Amino acid sequence: MNGAAAPAGKRNRVLDTVERLGNALPDPVFIFVGIIILLVIVSVIGAAAGWSAVNPVTGDTLVVASLLSEENLQKLFVEMPRTYTGFAPLGFALTIMLGASVAERSGLLTALMRASLGGAPKNILVPMVFVLGMLATHANDAAYMVYVPLAGVVFAAAGRHPVLGLISGFAGAAVGLAGNLLPGQYDVLLLGITETGARLLDPDWTMNPLGNWYFSIGIAVVFTSVGWWVLERVVAPRLGRWDGESGVADLAGVMLSPVEKRGLMAAGVAALGVAALVAALIMWPGFTPLMDEGAEGSQRMTPFFRSIAAILFVLFTATGWAYGVATGSIRTHRDVVSMMVKGLEIILPYLVLIFFAAHFVAMFGWSNLGPITAIAGADQLRAMQAPPAILLPLLATMSAWLDFLIASGSAKWAAMSPVATPMMMLLGVSPEMTTGAYRVGDTVTNLISPLNPYVVLTLVFAQRWVPGLRLGTLIALLLPLAIAFYLAGMALTALWVGLGIPVGPAAPVGYHVPGL
Repeated sequence: MNGAAAPAGKRNRVLDTVERLGNALPDPVFIFVGIIILLVIVSVIGAAAGWSAVNPVTGDTLVVASLLSEENLQKLFVEMPRTYTGFAPLGFALTIMLGASVAERSGLLTALMRASLGGAPKNILVPMVFVLGMLATHANDAAYMVYVPLAGVVFAAAGRHPVLGLISGFAGAAVGLAGNLLPGQYDVLLLGITETGARLLDPDWTMNPLGNWYFSIGIAVVFTSVGWWVLERVVAPRLGRWDGESGVADLAGVMLSPVEKRGLMAAGVAALGVAALVAALIMWPGFTPLMDEGAEGSQRMTPFFRSIAAILFVLFTATGWAYGVATGSIRTHRDVVSMMVKGLEIILPYLVLIFFAAHFVAMFGWSNLGPITAIAGADQLRAMQAPPAILLPLLATMSAWLDFLIASGSAKWAAMSPVATPMMMLLGVSPEMTTGAYRVGDTVTNLISPLNPYVVLTLVFAQRWVPGLRLGTLIALLLPLAIAFYLAGMALTALWVGLGIPVGPAAPVGYHVPGL
């Protein structure tokens, strides 16, 4: 394969079928509408049949309640605004996005990505682009729309195949949703959804925003190593030697101007200021609002963990504002407000989706189907006598296959968490570990799912360098990565659980249900 011509990628019947079925599915909002209708029907049947289970914590008998009962219909209409606004992930997502909008629209996130690619050593270009792609995930859509095409330019400038650069950056960004060196808004979003599932069994369980951090670092290390080997030994030889344009002219757009460098310096100073402020709120003698002096051990840091969303908001806002003032992209405070407003426009589809997801989760709880299903499922799995080291990879595998039906990771977890989280809690697995296993599976097939819009976007970027490149060719290049990540992810999950390594700060693998 070279820059002048592209081979006609062979059509694959399986992939063609998946793509055709995926395109025939309705919008995720209406998928949730359909699930809610199905939930109502099941609740009516379950109530009529007398389905029940004994809560192992309280000893109370839980009975399925019809969602068409007078009480539940009244609750649906009266509590509708509170059900929506009280959904835990909503507040976290909105808080962080306000700050991230300033950092992105001021140009800070784009400048950071460009600065990270300039002057990268050729022999470690693949793992460097991969790791930076993971970190770029914190910039949301900018990771795919800005970072991935820049990765192609850098590879071409280094004399390597630009499509290899695109795939390295895209794969890194996709993996970043599960494995990352730094926590971000996606951690808060998914663990917030986990909280709604965990509270079906333990109403006092609270989300730890850093609950997946250690496991995420483990995924990042393992997937970077595996991805480097596959990209160099399998993908690069399949692409062949690059004989097309060098892309050096485009590389000028990657290098930072003096004004942008000055902006990054200002942002760095602002970041240090935020770090100093947080440290002071944790350690200042006699005044520690971010640390619980009365608690013991790691529990003392609970206020800090629960403040991650607020800290990220302050960090993004402060650094983005400082960068914007230094570069001229922000002239008055009105510009900052405008950036926040425009940034929230991006997540308007999410706000619509979350309305139906919030009601699905709430109605699942009102019907008692969630805890009853979890108790029954836990009893069956316990009868299998299968250890969590086997059960969690099975959960991850289910998550992976559902990627071909539901593209949104958060939407999929909103549907799975009410059953999976309490069920695994009853089997002695922490909600954080269950979430981590889910994220492994969600990441793997995102690389090749036709429902992932960024797969198509990456194809468009690749066709800039290889005009005849087709989707079949791109999928064939990505498939070895997906298979390798799946095998490595399952092995890592089983090993992590087997060794009992903490999933994050104050987040063990095991869990004991209070009162059980």
